[in-house]
Amino acid sequence: MSADLRARLEAQARAEGFAAMGICAPDAIPQAAGRLAEYVAKGRHGQMGWMAERMHWRGDPAALWPEARSVIMLAEVYTPETDPLAVLEQRDRAAVSVYAQGKDYHDIVKRRLKRLGRWLIDAAGQGTGIKVFVDTAPVMEKPLAAAAGLGWQGKHTNLLSRDMGSWFFLGAIFTTLDLPRDPPAHGTCGSCTACLDACPTGAFPAPYQLDARRCISYLTIEHKGPVDAELRPLLGNRIYGCDDCLAVCPWNKFAQAAGEIGYQPRVGAPLLAELAGLDDAAFRARFAGSPVKRIGRDRFVRNVLYAIGNSGLPGLRAVAAALVDDPDPAVSDAARWAVARLA
Repeated sequence: MSADLRARLEAQARAEGFAAMGICAPDAIPQAAGRLAEYVAKGRHGQMGWMAERMHWRGDPAALWPEARSVIMLAEVYTPETDPLAVLEQRDRAAVSVYAQGKDYHDIVKRRLKRLGRWLIDAAGQGTGIKVFVDTAPVMEKPLAAAAGLGWQGKHTNLLSRDMGSWFFLGAIFTTLDLPRDPPAHGTCGSCTACLDACPTGAFPAPYQLDARRCISYLTIEHKGPVDAELRPLLGNRIYGCDDCLAVCPWNKFAQAAGEIGYQPRVGAPLLAELAGLDDAAFRARFAGSPVKRIGRDRFVRNVLYAIGNSGLPGLRAVAAALVDDPDPAVSDAARWAVARLA
C-alpha cells in the first residue's frame, strides 16, 4: 500500500506543478548538525542570529517534529528565459535576482504544498499528520533534498540537479506516514570552478563553503546597517540578491522551463534614479506581493545608492545628493558615499 501511495503522491505532485519529488527519513542528514555548528562558530552566518538560535531544530529535523516519519521534498522550477547577467552591464539600471522577479515564491509554493498535503490526508486517511515548510522554518532544505535524491550541493553550496540545473525552489512536507525512501543523489562538479570564479566578492573560502558575510545576496537582503566600505564597490548594480554563481553553472544546460506564470518577470531592470525616489508607501505599493518587499524601503534604497555610486554616471550624483539627509542612517551614509564616488 505504501509503495502505491507513494507512486500516486508523485503523480499528484507533478499534477500540482512540481518538477520533482523525493522522500527521505527525518534523520537522513546526521552530518548537518556538525557542519552547521562549525559554520556558526566561524561567524559565517553574519547577522542571521536566527540560524544560531534555532540550530538544534535546524540540524536535527527529527527534533523539529518527533512524530514525523517521512520528509517529502519537492522542487519548483523558476528558470529565467533570458540571461540574468546581461543587466550587470546596464549601469543606470538595477539588477534584481531572478527568484524575486515575479510573485513571492513562498506564497506560490506553500499553496501547492498545502493542496498536496490535503490530497495526501484524503488518500491515506484522516489520522495522517502533515506539516509544510517553505524556507521560513528551521529546516535545512538543501541537505534534505540531497538525501531525498533531488540533487547534490555544488561547490557554491546550492543544490544542483541533472534534470533541473540550478533554478528551482524547494519545499518540504513532513508527515507521520512511513513512506518508501529514495536513494540519495550522487553528483559531481568535477574540476569545474565556474561558480567560485564568478563570485564578485570572493564569498567562497573553499569549494563547498560559503561565508555569508561576503555574499551579495546576504549583504543586500539580510544585512542591516551600512555595508563594509571594501565590499560596496563589488556590489555593482545588484540591489537585491545575486545570480552570478547560479547563472554560470554548466549544469544549467539541463534546466527545465518554468511552468508557473507567477514567476514571469514583472520587476525587470528599473532605473536606479526612479527607485531612489521611493518613499515607504511607494516602495510598498510597487513591490506588493514580491519578495523584495521584505527588506523594507530603507535597506532597499541603501542598496540603490550603492549601485548609483558604482554606476560611474555623474548624472546620478544629484539623485544621491537628495538623500544625504535621509532619516535612516544607513541610507544617508550610502548617499554620501555615492556622492563622493561620483564627484
